[in-house]
Amino acid sequence: MSSRPGAAWPLVAVFTAGYLASYLLPTVVGRLSAHLGLSPAQAGLGGSALLLSSAGAGFSLAGRVERYGARTPARAGLLLAAVGYGCAALAGSVPLVVLGVVVGGFGSGTVTAVAAAGIAARRDPHRTSSLGLLTVSATAGVLYLTIPHLGGGHRLPFAAIALVALLVWPATARLGGATTAEETTSPVTGRLPHRRSGLVLAAGMLVWSMAQNALWGVSSRIGITQAGLTEVTVGAVFAAALGAGLLGVMGAGLLGARLGRAVPIGLGTVVIAASIVLSSSARDLGSFATGEVLWNAFYPVVLSYLIGLAASLDVRGRWAVLAGSASSVGVACGPLLGSVLSEEAGYPVMGLILGAATLLVAAPVTAVALHTGGRPLVPGSVRRRGGAPAALLAATTGGGLSGAVPKLGSPEQAVTELRVPALRRRRLVRSAIRTAGPDGGSGQSNAYASTSDR
Repeated sequence: MSSRPGAAWPLVAVFTAGYLASYLLPTVVGRLSAHLGLSPAQAGLGGSALLLSSAGAGFSLAGRVERYGARTPARAGLLLAAVGYGCAALAGSVPLVVLGVVVGGFGSGTVTAVAAAGIAARRDPHRTSSLGLLTVSATAGVLYLTIPHLGGGHRLPFAAIALVALLVWPATARLGGATTAEETTSPVTGRLPHRRSGLVLAAGMLVWSMAQNALWGVSSRIGITQAGLTEVTVGAVFAAALGAGLLGVMGAGLLGARLGRAVPIGLGTVVIAASIVLSSSARDLGSFATGEVLWNAFYPVVLSYLIGLAASLDVRGRWAVLAGSASSVGVACGPLLGSVLSEEAGYPVMGLILGAATLLVAAPVTAVALHTGGRPLVPGSVRRRGGAPAALLAATTGGGLSGAVPKLGSPEQAVTELRVPALRRRRLVRSAIRTAGPDGGSGQSNAYASTSDR
């Protein structure tokens, strides 16, 4: 992928196509159960198959998007999504529907991996991920308003996902191609940075996503069977909830890094846990709508900061893809977990279990945000993405570069990695890194001579 990112909208479009299947999970699972004669647990297993296939694609592509370029895997993923979900929409037997779901899920995961790697390479990954969540929430909200009125059995949700994949295809022309021969001489598969923080974040996102989607996968049945609502009313509640998610994502985009990442992740997760308990115990329209709207308003906010946190751990996007794939595993296990818990313990007890799990995972994930990027720069500290201490700059520059010193509370500064081709890197000598001293600039001239004259 290019080291100079282009426009954000192609990534946003690809992000939308990749995430749409998980956003439509309640109506997909509900219609598989209602129109194909599946039990709730079997329908949840079908949703889990879709998302496990998506996660497998993400793990397969982690660290490889830069080698292949973004355009080719994005087009392959969109093609698989269109063919898979299209076949699932046309098929009338359960085995063929499941096969189409698995193929489409692999395509969605491929597209999501490309989007995650591209977002990580951008100067402001949080802003781009917020735009992506904004777009996918708006798209899913429109579908939730229209699908209940159109009927179509299990076919319509799958057809809608396949259609969005086809509509996004032209945007891939603006994505980067494969790296050139000179660029590929520089290896892109080195040791992952921040391995401990990345593993904690990936595990936390797996549990966090599992709890969210365990409720999301059975939310439609809670509204219909426990709260006594119609499918049209439940669809309107979901549309309103996703509308609240749009407001939440816009608020997160405006907030940016003013509070760091730890505060939005920690406090947002606490609110989400309370909303899960409220929604799962709802027995009327008011409590069900309140829980769903509050939950969906904070869910994309926290998710946008988690995506930005994963992207900040590695500029090549490997942690963004790995953490996103771990999240997909949690999303995949969610519908089955929610179906089993609701059948064995009932919806209110299920909500208590999921709320407790969400609270437990909030602590380690918030700690990662504090450790890796949640704090602002302060004078006298050297950060991974920060600047040099003020005293050091003043001593070496004579106070002439005071503007280069970050002010108190400034957000972390982005860093640009420079690639050096392997042949040139092997021929560098010690003089190439000699500092320019006060002896007439000899060190600087030697540095230029050792690199540019060869």
